Amino acid sequence: MFTHPTLRRHSALRRGWRRCLAGVAALALVGSLAAAPAQAATSEAPASENVLRIATDGFIDSFNPFTSFYLVPTNTFRYMYENLVANDAEDGSVTEGLATEWNTDDEGKVWTYQIRPDMKWSDGELLTSKDVAWTYTQMMEKEEMAVANGSLVENFDKVEAPDESTVVITLKKPQANNPGQEIPIVPEHVWSEIDKPGEFKNDEKSVGSGPFQLESYEANKSITLKANPNFWRGKPKLDEIQYRYYTNSDAQVQAIRSGEVDFISGLSPDQFTALEGADNVKLNDGNGRRFNGISINPGVADAEGKEFGTGSEALKDKKVRQAIRAGIDIETLRKQVMHDYAQPATSFIPAVYPNWTLKSDDPVISGFDVKKAKKLLDEAGWKEGADGIRAKDGKKLELRFLTDADAPIEQNTAKFLAPWMKDIGIALKNESTDVDTVSERTTKGDYDMYFSGWSINPDPDYQLSINTCGQRPDADGNGGTSQDGWCNKEFDKLYRAQHVELDQAKRAELVQKALAIHYEEAPSVTLWYPSQLEAIRSDRFTNFTKQPTDGGVIANQVGYWGYASVEPVSAEEASGGGGLGAGGWIGIAAAVIVVLGGGGWLLSRRRKSDDRE
Repeated sequence: MFTHPTLRRHSALRRGWRRCLAGVAALALVGSLAAAPAQAATSEAPASENVLRIATDGFIDSFNPFTSFYLVPTNTFRYMYENLVANDAEDGSVTEGLATEWNTDDEGKVWTYQIRPDMKWSDGELLTSKDVAWTYTQMMEKEEMAVANGSLVENFDKVEAPDESTVVITLKKPQANNPGQEIPIVPEHVWSEIDKPGEFKNDEKSVGSGPFQLESYEANKSITLKANPNFWRGKPKLDEIQYRYYTNSDAQVQAIRSGEVDFISGLSPDQFTALEGADNVKLNDGNGRRFNGISINPGVADAEGKEFGTGSEALKDKKVRQAIRAGIDIETLRKQVMHDYAQPATSFIPAVYPNWTLKSDDPVISGFDVKKAKKLLDEAGWKEGADGIRAKDGKKLELRFLTDADAPIEQNTAKFLAPWMKDIGIALKNESTDVDTVSERTTKGDYDMYFSGWSINPDPDYQLSINTCGQRPDADGNGGTSQDGWCNKEFDKLYRAQHVELDQAKRAELVQKALAIHYEEAPSVTLWYPSQLEAIRSDRFTNFTKQPTDGGVIANQVGYWGYASVEPVSAEEASGGGGLGAGGWIGIAAAVIVVLGGGGWLLSRRRKSDDRE
């Protein structure tokens, strides 16, 4: 259920975020691949040698990094604005961004950063530590500036810039994760002149420090980014990136076949398979940072414990939730629905982060077991009736599975779930509707189960935090951000302990224990870590950088590496078929994780689950 990072949200913004939570794997609309020709919502123009065209249908509210938490804008921010520190492309570890070096005191409360000298904003103005301090302070002091990432500065006591090259962050309490991550730094000389910065759309001619800047945006038509000549790593070889809107994902597939676009991310398994052997199309099957699962309504309540919604009373019993998981043949589902284009999953931290993900041999992990599922329901007092459906106190065990009608993966999952649930005595009804309705209903707690998905960043702290009791919003979406609307005091204790544990080995143990509690309590069932399926016009561009570099993804990283290294193929390469390069541009430092995609890296944000960053 629920949403993305924030301190406090206005209800309208909250509902908008909610609308992003409803979906399935990005762009996974399967249909007839040989149907009508692709139709782009933007006007046709001759392909420029240095313009990378990316297909998308992602939802956009604005390009304001203080307020937007949807996937496409968030991805775009990673190209527009540098963070204080970045995440390496090779493995996601922390690497230099605006800061060249940093250190912390023995307690982990005072962090000091040295800013790279002689950097400039895209408009030529000098970039200094003052811009960093101003950005953080706005988020700390103004509610409207804390909508998207306020939770990341909750622990900040003060941020100072004693000189133009130094930033000092003093925390209220020690914390293990580097506080310089994930927050886009904006130019004070631009944003301080905006009367209502919380309402600013920032949708043309942006001023930033990243490799590309937003030039223009036409709703449901196109997004244009231009190379920043002042980028500290050097101007990208691409002149421009253009996101082009298509009405559905099958149209995007036709566009990559015909050469109307150069890159697609978020292909469904069927679409990916259909593109195998296509002329001048290079495919990438990457291990991404998403998880997909089934969120189970555990009896949602707000941060004060006031319950709301229409969730089944039966689901408040963890034995019933555990029985649902035991009754799902996840491995068969993964192979049949995802055609094996997904990794087996344990928890909500993907396997692409081996230091944090719940180990598959953890004693808490259990598999498909119909006998166990029936036993758990027996213990919970649900007795099998003559029709095979269980009942208790005269009420049958009937549940609703809320799905997006336009999401084939969700619909296919529902087809498998219904007979499996009937086998253990649960009548499961698939309530298939439009994505906006799914969003509204899940915000209000009006569901029993629904298909969910999130994109996860390299450090697990944020995703753990949104599973704590205090992060639960109310029925209008006001308050914090919650993954499943779940609350467990022991989990909260472990979250707080790992948050301040500076010894990484000890911290990993605490994270593992927290994930094990979530697994055992079963407020959701993690199904798989979906592969990110991508297609590139190899006759047009090369030198895409993946993250992680070994078997990773091009779009949806945490950083700007995926496209910043891209260059046009030479005439000689084009005639030979082209392909993925190793990425010479990346050699300047280590690469960073990017969340940009032709549609999509949390939470679960397109008003479908893949619209969440």
